[in-house]
Amino acid sequence: MSRPEIEVRGLHKSFGDNEVLRGIDLEIGQGEVVCVIGPSGSGKSTLLRCVNLLEEPSKGQVIVGGVELTDPDVDIDAARRRIGMVFQQFNLFPHLTVTENLTLPQRRVLGRGKAEAARVAAENLERVGLSEKATAYPSSLSGGQQQRVAIARALAMGPQAMLFDEPTSALDPELVGDVLAVMRMLANEGMTMMVVTHEMTFAREVADRVVFMDGGLVVEDGTPAQVIGAPRHERTRHFLSRLLDPAMAEVEEETSDQVGGAT
Repeated sequence: MSRPEIEVRGLHKSFGDNEVLRGIDLEIGQGEVVCVIGPSGSGKSTLLRCVNLLEEPSKGQVIVGGVELTDPDVDIDAARRRIGMVFQQFNLFPHLTVTENLTLPQRRVLGRGKAEAARVAAENLERVGLSEKATAYPSSLSGGQQQRVAIARALAMGPQAMLFDEPTSALDPELVGDVLAVMRMLANEGMTMMVVTHEMTFAREVADRVVFMDGGLVVEDGTPAQVIGAPRHERTRHFLSRLLDPAMAEVEEETSDQVGGAT
């Protein structure tokens, strides 16, 4: 069996007295797509941010590509180059063209020359279907196009794994499909992917595994058919029923607010 691309061992993360992650153990194999689902406040995004040390774990280990990122002596900048990350917001430089947004990090972080960086940028814009937008500025793009540019920018750095933090949550519903299509393409190409998402159709169709988190813990971890299709735990069943019936979720939130506020 090949070495996991991402390993999380005994991971804890606290913000003051608030313990957000309470002992996470997780492995993601090379080329595996793992979708992480769960209610707001369950620790999903914190886990993702701990994987590339955007948040420093309080305790535990994070190992990516055989390199322990939580080792105090690690070259964190070199280790992070193995990991691409796509956020909810696109974080593009508004004063730079699409191509310049892709070439700047390559040149500054990887030391690539102008011509090579431009070539890699063009290749990855073609991968996400946006070659014709190379000279455009972000303000002229739709949200979905901006997110695809953000994905291309991450890919241009040559990562071994990609982390996605709710990549479609800021998009209008009609723009979600194009972004998910790019993510499906990456999965088909064998990219290791860890995806925090509420897109259950994507998780069911694309993920090799689905991880359900609640209360800072992994509650269930299995195939989409197991976790989404036949969840074993009541917390998982309750979460999925709320997604399938948004009206019920709104009623529950209103009731929670009336009796003391939602957490």
